[in-house]
Amino acid sequence: MKKVTVVIVAIVSVFLWNACTPVKSGGQQDEIGQKVEDLLAQMTLEEKVGQMNQYNGFYDATGPAPSEGDAKNKFEHLKKGWVGSVLNVRGAKQVRELQKMVVENSRLGIPLIFGLDVIHGHKTLAPIPLAEAASWDLEAIKKSAEVAATEASAVGINWTFAPMVDISRDARWGRVMEGAGEDPYLGAKIGVARVKGFQGEDLSAPNSIAACAKHFAGYGFAEAGRDYNTVDISTSTLFNVVLPPFKAAVQEADVKTVMNAFNIMNGVPSTGNAFLQRDILKGKWGFNGFVISDWGSCMEMIPHGMAADLKEAAMIAANAGSDMDMESYAYVKYLADLVREGKVSEDKVDDAVRRILRVKFELGLFDDPYKYCSEEREKEMLYHQDHQDAVLDMARKSIVLLKNDGGLLPLDKKQSGIAVIGALANDKNSPLGSWRIGSDDNTAVSVLEGLDKYCNYKYAKGADVAVGDVSFTYDVTINETDKSGFAEAIALAKKSKVVVMVLGEHGFMSGEGRSRANIDLPGVQQELLEAVYKVNKNIVLVLMNGRPLALPWAAENIPTIVEAWQLGTQSGNAIADVLFGTYNPSGKLTMSFPRTVGQCPIYYNHYSTGRPDVKKEVFWSHYTDEENSPLFPFGYGLSYSKFEYSDLKVDDSDSNNIKVSVKITNTSNIDGEEVVQLYIHDKAASIVRPVKELKGFEKITLKANESKTVEFAMTEKELGFYDIEGNFVVEPGAFDVMVGTNSQTGLSGSFDLK
Repeated sequence: MKKVTVVIVAIVSVFLWNACTPVKSGGQQDEIGQKVEDLLAQMTLEEKVGQMNQYNGFYDATGPAPSEGDAKNKFEHLKKGWVGSVLNVRGAKQVRELQKMVVENSRLGIPLIFGLDVIHGHKTLAPIPLAEAASWDLEAIKKSAEVAATEASAVGINWTFAPMVDISRDARWGRVMEGAGEDPYLGAKIGVARVKGFQGEDLSAPNSIAACAKHFAGYGFAEAGRDYNTVDISTSTLFNVVLPPFKAAVQEADVKTVMNAFNIMNGVPSTGNAFLQRDILKGKWGFNGFVISDWGSCMEMIPHGMAADLKEAAMIAANAGSDMDMESYAYVKYLADLVREGKVSEDKVDDAVRRILRVKFELGLFDDPYKYCSEEREKEMLYHQDHQDAVLDMARKSIVLLKNDGGLLPLDKKQSGIAVIGALANDKNSPLGSWRIGSDDNTAVSVLEGLDKYCNYKYAKGADVAVGDVSFTYDVTINETDKSGFAEAIALAKKSKVVVMVLGEHGFMSGEGRSRANIDLPGVQQELLEAVYKVNKNIVLVLMNGRPLALPWAAENIPTIVEAWQLGTQSGNAIADVLFGTYNPSGKLTMSFPRTVGQCPIYYNHYSTGRPDVKKEVFWSHYTDEENSPLFPFGYGLSYSKFEYSDLKVDDSDSNNIKVSVKITNTSNIDGEEVVQLYIHDKAASIVRPVKELKGFEKITLKANESKTVEFAMTEKELGFYDIEGNFVVEPGAFDVMVGTNSQTGLSGSFDLK
């Protein structure tokens, strides 16, 4: 195989402004493209700028109009057609009234797009995205997004600000719950599945909504895991880790919108970063949708130190390729003047508006602005039984069995003497997780409700996780002092045969703005766990959390640990099904669990360093007080079945198609699923490569004592990488290959790429 180079950054900017107008092979604009051009030609400058303006919902459209203040200005802007989109307005009746106001009062009647953060469901909630990723089941993840789109579209929403495809390696960052974990290969596959689930086969279908890949780019690398913090990464990390999921969303799934990020990239805020938005996204990748800013990110260029005032921020953002301004009011106030002053070309405005109008045409809003406004469909679709079934399936597949020493699980359905301890076991709200704007409080099936169909148990709360009011808007106040329930829990544990302890984070302890400096069990829960352990060691620890936790004591002492995340509406049923063996757990971690927070960021695909090996002396890369390895590695997860790997074969006779096969045998008497994972290591390259990189996986079902041979094929796409200038290269040389049950355990081989 010869060295292949694809240049990614050498873009001639003069061609970028018209990149969004698709053409047919004969060189003529397609039908929608022509409609866009015809409409664009009729628009005034203010109307064009209006399409680039997004407002948050600010009043009840079915009530009286605002009479004063900022709300009145927004109301007048809507009637003039100076608003292209609104967010956080939902409900078929409300959306219809607002859409009617714009369509029937504005000069050109251009309909609004209605956006909402539909992250893991609308009313019926699936597991948080990080949990879904642990299923490694792309079809189930796609189906989950379809359910979310169906319910959101039924309440008037036609655009979601999802999926988040940021790669992150730091469990302190609260928004890890919203993504797919630490690996760019898996993250790209999951991002594509989610986009296709939201957008469907036909974007104009009434149950499809436009997706939004976010946050472009680097947001997941916020220093110290602190949300909104500085990002400073190498170009190698940018091209090889951060960008691949975005590129896949654009080129493989045709995502219709992309959201830029709060952070800086190479010293430039992403909202004002032309290299990211014009050169790469719209230029090299040929993205023909539109870019939306994150909430207020345009005006945040002022405190960043890039813009002196809001007018300059509008100029920078528009020139850089940020097409729609979310809640900064920068474009609607200043962009028309900037065009007249020659500081922003009208061609760039036209390019942005062209992109926005195209998505509206593709959604079918010009054919029927009210297509998403059926109150009958709204009543029919919300909490539909089919949706309940789908999210239950997703929730089961998301659960990861971390430890099962002694085979304490699955529990026998005839088991007596079961104690359940932990406030989260009786919680119907926290399991819904974060980012659930459209949902109803207390609609999750609790763990206790899930257990009701299996056994008789006795319950003691033990201790609350949080105290006071808990909401999406404010930080959670952790219970650090109240141990008044300990005595009851300890007494119950003493007289029980098995104790199921449900501990973890409240659902609002992760998500945007929810970074944690300590990622252990919050509050007094660790003390509760240890107190119960002293009187009964037969503990099944069920974790509910939105991020990896550092649990060294539990990993050493507790015989059985189940990672149950925050699983959404059907949480309790899914957890009970796994505890009693109705469902055999098959989930695998997509983020490494650290032994201690001091290891963060920790990730499997790290570099070797020049001193990687264990030495007797002190001078090698290590901690003096902790191991380097994670507590539970990427790709890790147990099953009630036992799987044996054998007969690894590597065929490198064709360098354009490296073949790897392995035999998997279920050596147990229990049917089960296994995620077979393929990793490679390029041993010597022009820039150093990680010690291991995921390049393939397959989820298989094996009956008891059944064997199956799994085959992988790797081409240039899997074997190459991006150099520091963004050129894609494939280099000959020696490679290690590993196929196994997680990123640390498997069979090893090698091949030569010629």
